[in-house]
Amino acid sequence: MSKQAKIGILAGVSIILILGFLFIDLGSNWDYALPKRGKKVLAIILTGGIIAFSTMIFQTITNNRILTPSIIGLDSLYMLIQTFLIFVLGSMNETVMNKNINFLISVGLMVLFAGLLYRILFKKEGGQNIYFLLLVGIIFGTFFQSISSFMEVLIDPNEFMIVQDRMFASFNNVNTDLLISAMVLIALTGAYFYRFSKYLDVLSLGREQAVNLGVDYDYVVKRLLIIVAILVSIATALVGPITFLGLLVANVAHEFMKTFQHKYLILGSILISIIALVGGQLIVERVFTFSTTLSVIINFAGGVYFIYLLLKENKTW
Repeated sequence: MSKQAKIGILAGVSIILILGFLFIDLGSNWDYALPKRGKKVLAIILTGGIIAFSTMIFQTITNNRILTPSIIGLDSLYMLIQTFLIFVLGSMNETVMNKNINFLISVGLMVLFAGLLYRILFKKEGGQNIYFLLLVGIIFGTFFQSISSFMEVLIDPNEFMIVQDRMFASFNNVNTDLLISAMVLIALTGAYFYRFSKYLDVLSLGREQAVNLGVDYDYVVKRLLIIVAILVSIATALVGPITFLGLLVANVAHEFMKTFQHKYLILGSILISIIALVGGQLIVERVFTFSTTLSVIINFAGGVYFIYLLLKENKTW
């Protein structure tokens, strides 16, 4: 089967699931229900698309298919920001409750952290910078988690419930203004990424091969890492952390597409991500009747798949 046919199949399944999500049991109150479902589907498509996109780029840069951008510590930083705001300002403060302000603060601080981290670690030339970055990211992630846990113990139990609610991704009651802001940021980031997209196939060969083929490796990688940080920040601030989604869809895309061309891998992973999220949300609403959340299902499936990948790599070695 050709790669174009596989993309067509994924696109067809995505459209069927989206239409099913929008119109199943719509009833007579379609003028109320359809816009709400439309906003939810749009949030799912945006989140799934940018998580898959950023994970595929990150795995190409690191040449490792079991790593995701969350290893840099951005998910932990997001939870630290939310916990710190409630700890210092209280749950009823406008900065905490206003989704637009909260969104801008979260994205701004996460991108600032990533930018400072990259700037410090890429000051010197050297092929080990990317691995040192991952190590430092793990340390910072653990550090942020520890501070968050400490503040969660001290805050009021009622305010802790608000923090706990933000620990899991949620596609319910999505703010339309947030979607507009997110779409603008994604469009600008995508336009900036376009000039670097031609390097991805070469970067997947490794640093030495990319340099030999004339790629300014450190320059390109730094810009791509900033793009990844921005996209992950938007996705996390929009709906909350979904740790294993990127790992799951990126690896399934590699297995399904059977190619190293990133124009097919990225599009395939985005469509698989949309299928996973829309299908998962349908299961949450129609089968489990909201007794669980989509992030729990995704993280469970992704965790199992992660263990499978580790065992597979161990067997290969």
